[in-house]
Amino acid sequence: MHRRPTAEAEVADELSVVRPDLTARYAAELPGARAAVLTRLWRALTHEPLPWIEGRAPSRDGVTLRLRDGRLLHGPAPDPYATVAYVTAVRLGDVEHDRPARLLADLAVPHGADLAAELDHSVASLALSRAGQPAHPQEWPGTDWEWEQRVVDGHPYHPNCRSRPGFSVAEQLAYAPEHRPLVGLGLVPVPAETCLVTGAWPERMRERGRVLVPVHPWQAAHVLKRPCESRLTGHPLMSLRTLALSDGTHVKTALSARLTSSVRDISVASVAASMTLSAFAEELAARTDGLLHVTRTLGAVTDGSPDLAAVLRESPQVYAGPGERVLPVAALATTERAGSADWSAAFARLALGVGLRLLDLGVALEAHGQNLLVVLSATGAPVRLVYRDLADIRLSPARLARHGIRLPELPARIVTDDVTALRRKLFGSLVAGALAGTAGSGAVLRAALQAAVRELPRTPDLAALCEEPLPAKALTLMRLSRGTAGDLWAELPNPLR
Repeated sequence: MHRRPTAEAEVADELSVVRPDLTARYAAELPGARAAVLTRLWRALTHEPLPWIEGRAPSRDGVTLRLRDGRLLHGPAPDPYATVAYVTAVRLGDVEHDRPARLLADLAVPHGADLAAELDHSVASLALSRAGQPAHPQEWPGTDWEWEQRVVDGHPYHPNCRSRPGFSVAEQLAYAPEHRPLVGLGLVPVPAETCLVTGAWPERMRERGRVLVPVHPWQAAHVLKRPCESRLTGHPLMSLRTLALSDGTHVKTALSARLTSSVRDISVASVAASMTLSAFAEELAARTDGLLHVTRTLGAVTDGSPDLAAVLRESPQVYAGPGERVLPVAALATTERAGSADWSAAFARLALGVGLRLLDLGVALEAHGQNLLVVLSATGAPVRLVYRDLADIRLSPARLARHGIRLPELPARIVTDDVTALRRKLFGSLVAGALAGTAGSGAVLRAALQAAVRELPRTPDLAALCEEPLPAKALTLMRLSRGTAGDLWAELPNPLR
């Protein structure tokens, strides 16, 4: 019986054909990629409520996990906020593992085989992403898409940080932002009377009574299964399916592939509500004294299927003043300023101040490093925030009503008065995500938060942030919980306690 080749080997074989000049660099990057994914997996194993882990016991040289079947898994002391790959190997019984996919396969947990395959792909794609980087990247890019493309390693805490099943090596090189391609989009004509259009859909994307829907070439080839002549070009942004067009507009396309955790389609409900939600968010952002802007949705379209839809948004760059730069928070880790204690404290103060003010109003942002952007002054100081992609925010009718704000008609899934759900949404994305990813370690995060919270108004939400465990999405548990809808959560040690 022959063992199926690993994704590492498959990528190496494909690379030798399509980009033989990268094969040596790819091989050199594999050990670091394994450690990066293993570090993310170890975070999950040591902190998520995985049902087959019955105990966690710290020791002088790390921590030992007791599995339900009696086996022991030992590794280094965990830092749930670390972004540097510090886990190069763990020991399951007497066997040392340095490859996350093999570790998960040997754990033999329910639904683990599928996740192991994704981890294998994540390692290979991450090594490929690192192999394709220039030796001397530009320190301060001049365009928004160049900032987006500096985020090479993907999600800072998800083991599937670079998992792209269904993408060949050639397709990753052609479409993935970290490889810096220029992507050609198709325009699929749909009769105007059969599709839903909201906002001002541009004339350049209409012809003879038909609406032209921008389509990603991967979607055209693998999902729509139709030829699609390239009629637009754009630079892919961090999410891969969103691109910056030549006129500065950003277009989000449907991409029915599982990237990290989710299949990236665009629902009919989100298209229908897009303009109402955009206008409402703009109204709420105006209550932050100019500290937050929300990128406006310009138009959205769908043929009634989540597989053929698109959203046009303005670029966050429109909110940059003279000498200022706007960059995604995820890209801050690629700059020297992110590690500075004073800078980190100033950024935490700004981000928490805005996030908590909106939460008090009744708006919980999904403020992770991709959705949240920061405006830097000419000297590099964080001065304002920009937020994009409203699809996953949560709105509280009761809190809004206390401030005299009426909630418009919006999809039920984003509306809740559950205090725990609201706080998890903001704290899990902003503190355990954006701020932690920028800080890079628990020690730096603790110092930044301590400096920030001293200057913020004392509210029940701030008290919960300071006193309760910090919520974070249980990303690995969610991938192993087949058939379970919605988010699952872990409780991380609170850096402020």
